[in-house]
Amino acid sequence: MTMRLPLLLCSSLLSAAWAFQSPRLTTAPTRSSLMPRNAMVDIQENIPRDVNGLQEWAQNNGVQRVDGFQLGSEDGLDWYAGTTQPLAQGSPILSIPGPMILSTAATRRELNVDAAVDQLARLGAGNDVPEFYLFCKVLAEYQNGDQSPWFPWLNSLPRLYYNAISMTDFCYECLPPLVFSLARKEKVKLDNFVSALQKVDVISQEIINDPEITKWAYNVVTTRCFGPDDNKQIIPMGDMFNHGTETEIDFNFDEEGNCIVYAAKDVPANSPLRMSYGDPTNPSVLFAKYGFLDESSPATFCKIMTIQPTPELLNLGLDFSKMLFYKDSGEISEEVWDVMLYSQVLAQERDVQQQFYQAHMNGDAETKNAIHQHYFMQTSAALQKHVDTFLKQLDDLSAKGVGKDPQEHPRLPLILRHNDFVKTTFMTVKARLDSMAVGQPA
Repeated sequence: MTMRLPLLLCSSLLSAAWAFQSPRLTTAPTRSSLMPRNAMVDIQENIPRDVNGLQEWAQNNGVQRVDGFQLGSEDGLDWYAGTTQPLAQGSPILSIPGPMILSTAATRRELNVDAAVDQLARLGAGNDVPEFYLFCKVLAEYQNGDQSPWFPWLNSLPRLYYNAISMTDFCYECLPPLVFSLARKEKVKLDNFVSALQKVDVISQEIINDPEITKWAYNVVTTRCFGPDDNKQIIPMGDMFNHGTETEIDFNFDEEGNCIVYAAKDVPANSPLRMSYGDPTNPSVLFAKYGFLDESSPATFCKIMTIQPTPELLNLGLDFSKMLFYKDSGEISEEVWDVMLYSQVLAQERDVQQQFYQAHMNGDAETKNAIHQHYFMQTSAALQKHVDTFLKQLDDLSAKGVGKDPQEHPRLPLILRHNDFVKTTFMTVKARLDSMAVGQPA
């Protein structure tokens, strides 16, 4: 996602196309300077986003954009980026001056939250520290109200989310096991952040103890930051690109920390401009974290979650991104067949199990395929049982939502759509397995 263009190309883009202005940003305000404030960002879910204000602020602070770049919306809540002009591969689309970018490194220098970071480490959440710094930064700027240099950006952000953090307890009862597990991890992560906030003295207790504010700030950070594990970044204006299985843009940073968004391929006029938020073959992960259903995903994780990982199984492909059911064809990835054969069918035949594993590790396709053929009916039967069991589970989970008030549980319709999307894929896989069982071509 953060590919670096050759330095010569970067220099030519910058010198030929744009001359950066430094954003008029102040240093982090002290707590005493945060009050009084004139206006705060209204985070009620029905408040439209002020994206026009964002664009004016961005232009005033040196953001440059190619002719044809546009931000659009149908409802004032969900926005997208696109171009009305054709773009050549490698051509610049946006430039964002470095001082506008929120980053772990800059926040670490600005805010003293060492005690809170130590608290996260004690909670076993040390890997989340880079995002926690941004969480504190967003809350500090929110607290500063319209005195914050980032106020127009904050006021342009979504208020309404459909991801795991925003779901009601009842919504959780309708989630399949993988999404439920991912959702619980997000909840625990937020709880850890809020617990650590108690040791951050630059943010008021009023804000720390307001679950709606902390939830909003958490959603802002976790849905908009990316970058290296040790230095996560949020790029105002650069955070307006939606996700796509097919992507049109990528990011680059020059030596001064300025960000250039460029065309990753030739882009026709009147096209969306999209980036990747993550593995497109696992829409459940995107759903839990970001709150949308990517129905363009070509495949989905097979939902086999009862197998305990071992080094051997990991080498065979026990991984969410590899164990796939394909939506349109019903094809089953090789890793699914390998893992099911090794872990389920051959569990009591250790000699054959070891022979199969060694053939896999040595690239001996002939031996591996011969073992697959010999145990094919047992493996396909195990898969059929899994698919039938999961389809019944999906029906039971979705049935819970029938008759529930969407006003009380506004994320429920999307959860049911997700369940139906997964069910459609599993039904296609079931038809393929059933045809195998009776000897018909798959």
